[in-house]
Amino acid sequence: MLIYPLGVIGPWQIVIIALVILLLFGGKKIPELMKGLGKGVKSFKEGMNEIEDQINQADDSLKKDPKDSAEK
Repeated sequence: MLIYPLGVIGPWQIVIIALVILLLFGGKKIPELMKGLGKGVKSFKEGMNEIEDQINQADDSLKKDPKDSAEK
């Protein structure tokens, strides 16, 4: 018998959680929920990429001419 530490989800707990979700939302609603979740993750990644691009542009401008940036 495997004993999992407190806070670790085992395979049976995942099965139980999946069954509860299936009972709560039904089979037809789950694909819609997953589609919405996928769109949310995609939007989050796009936002993170935009922020990363802005940081890289600022870093590049500092490397090109650090004196002009310090005067502003």
